[in-house]
Amino acid sequence: MDKFPLLRNGSAAGELTVEREALYTCFSVSCRESAEGLWCAWAVGERGELRLGVLVPADGNLVLCRRFSGRLTAPIGRILRGEVRAVGETAESEWKPLCQPERLFRTPWLCRQLRGMQGVLCNRAESCRLAIPYDPRRPFPLAAMFCFAKICRIGSKQYAVYCFDAGEWPVMPEKN
Repeated sequence: MDKFPLLRNGSAAGELTVEREALYTCFSVSCRESAEGLWCAWAVGERGELRLGVLVPADGNLVLCRRFSGRLTAPIGRILRGEVRAVGETAESEWKPLCQPERLFRTPWLCRQLRGMQGVLCNRAESCRLAIPYDPRRPFPLAAMFCFAKICRIGSKQYAVYCFDAGEWPVMPEKN
């Protein structure tokens, strides 16, 4: 059994316990700080991260216990820490700004759609994720692919986040 710090906004908030059981890995999260709203636990590794799920209240703490197959845990690499984030929130440090987002893709349609867009962010931790600034008063970014978007807050701004596989096909976003 391995124990890792659980962080919330960069500060210690509890503990992530990881235990291997044959072909599975069991994650247990205990967060001392209970705050308003829905909170999600993440296992952060050296090559990516894994969403563990939404924490539930128990005895004044927020807790979670989940079991994942090796196929799901292997891509994140060696575990470094646990994190607690508000549901829908994504860590700012994972995202890198793109000056010319159209250069990220080979697909002509995507290149045309992204040409000249400002404030676009990219995250390659798990797959290619693209965050395009979202304002409900303006046209939806990449409107033809709106059903593949997930609206998220990164830092203080809202973004439409799209995931793409290695073939540059959009992938359905994970549910919160």
